[in-house]
Amino acid sequence: MATTRSAHTVWEGSLTEGSGTVAFDSSGIGEQAVSWPSRAEEANGKTSPEELIAAAHSSCFSMALSHGLTGAGTPPTRLTTSADVTFQPGTGITGIHLTVEGTVPGLDEAAFTAAAEDAKKNCPVSQALTGTTITLTAKLA
Repeated sequence: MATTRSAHTVWEGSLTEGSGTVAFDSSGIGEQAVSWPSRAEEANGKTSPEELIAAAHSSCFSMALSHGLTGAGTPPTRLTTSADVTFQPGTGITGIHLTVEGTVPGLDEAAFTAAAEDAKKNCPVSQALTGTTITLTAKLA
């Protein structure tokens, strides 16, 4: 069954002087402020499109890796994934780096790294972001 998730943003003013609010409609988890300075300079308690992409990518990757490891007979006890999305004003998103540390009983470092590379390639968010360079660091805890 296909699912659709929705969010919306209300923006007021120019790019550099204005600001907006992004609302998470599907989950109802609330709203977050967004502005150009929070995107191109310091976050200052506001989010950015890149932070939202990082959240989506780290969670999707973790799910894909967990699924792959479980399917291979080595379910993880814990996966901790971070995604760092780099934004260069005037250029755009220049790269995403995933870092994952896992606790996976019965799995060696090489097999974990191979599973992580497969998850990086095949998670739906990675596939949606194929125009961006995605790098990975994977290690067992």
